[in-house]
Amino acid sequence: MLVAFSVSPTTSDAPDGSVSEAVARAVRVVRDSGLPCETTSMFTTIEGEWDECMAVVKAACEAVAEVSPRVALVLKADIRPGWTGQMTAKVERVETRLRRGEGADGGAC
Repeated sequence: MLVAFSVSPTTSDAPDGSVSEAVARAVRVVRDSGLPCETTSMFTTIEGEWDECMAVVKAACEAVAEVSPRVALVLKADIRPGWTGQMTAKVERVETRLRRGEGADGGAC
C-alpha cells in the first residue's frame, strides 16, 4: 500500500509560525523506518504493508506530540494488495502517457 500523510503541530512558538522543526522530527521517524519514502512540500509518502505503514504514521504523530500538545494528521492511502514499487511506477505510467502525447494539452506544473 501507499500512504501519503502530513503530520504537524497545531500550535507553534516560532515567531513566523513555522512548524518545520516538529515536521522534521516526523520525517526523521519515517526515514529511520526503512520503508520506501518520498517527502514533498505537502506530504510524505511511504510504501509497505498495512501494519508497518500505520506503525510509522503513529510513530511520526508521537514524535510531533513530544513538542506539541495537539497534532493534526491528514492521511490518504492506496490499498492495492500484491503490488509493490508503486511509488515510482504510478508516476512513470503517467509520464509515459504524457510523452506519447496522451492527456489534455496544457502547461507545465
